[in-house]
Amino acid sequence: MKFGMRKPSLKKRVAARTSIKRQVVHRAGLKMPKGYGWVRNPKKAAYNKVYNKTTFDVFKLIKKLFK
Repeated sequence: MKFGMRKPSLKKRVAARTSIKRQVVHRAGLKMPKGYGWVRNPKKAAYNKVYNKTTFDVFKLIKKLFK
């Protein structure tokens, strides 16, 4: 598990937004409401919860500084 600052990756950011899987799921209307990750995949949801609590995003940090 990672602690501290996350390294930004432009390549991964673009890939996540333009993936075929994402387009198919969104267009088919198969999205689950926010917070239903525990129902769909509890192991992944638990990992993501801990990861997001122990790391921070550089861009969000910069945004807070210049607000």
